[in-house]
Amino acid sequence: MASVPQFGDPEPGRDYPDRLAAFGIVEQAGGIALVRIERADAAAWHDLPGGAVDPGETEAQALVREFGEETGLVVEARSCFTRADQYVVNTDGKAFNNRAGFWTASMVAEDASLKTEDDHTLVWLDPYAAIETLRHDAHAWAVAAWLRRVKR
Repeated sequence: MASVPQFGDPEPGRDYPDRLAAFGIVEQAGGIALVRIERADAAAWHDLPGGAVDPGETEAQALVREFGEETGLVVEARSCFTRADQYVVNTDGKAFNNRAGFWTASMVAEDASLKTEDDHTLVWLDPYAAIETLRHDAHAWAVAAWLRRVKR
């Protein structure tokens, strides 16, 4: 079995329990979907849409649910093209080792009623600009891995 790259620098003495996650790349008109996250008490940043896999969900199901909650887009999960782990501390101060599958997906429709995360805004960025602006190194690495596949 191939090893999975590990990103992030864990804080010494802090526990980072494993958390399964799924993130996706949807392309439209040369851009890819990102979420801009803005919190009143923090700077804004960009992530790939996605998040934790809930109990009883598959990665593909989690990806579809998270896309809807974060962007209001209905997507169809296509395939998991790579995996990477990332030590993270979320905005609530909880630490995790996101063990993530990175998926290609296609947009099916827009449904504003799905969007529940008010601090998340859908933005479309050129993939190369996304690599520069994504908050998590694992996300930037995954976009680069995706580009290498689609540009060949």
